[in-house]
Amino acid sequence: MTERDGIDMEEKTYKTMGGAGALSIAVGVVSLVVGVASGVLLIISGAKLLAGRNKILF
Repeated sequence: MTERDGIDMEEKTYKTMGGAGALSIAVGVVSLVVGVASGVLLIISGAKLLAGRNKILF
């Protein structure tokens, strides 16, 4: 193994870590957006159910 091989491995590791970090940030942002959107939809549908229960006749 020459010195150049070691530099190539370090460069590959550096690039791999950069790609993994960017992917993690992207997945985190998507998860946050999906989580907030689903939370808002659940709150709205729950409020509609609670408001509509007065209209039920038994």
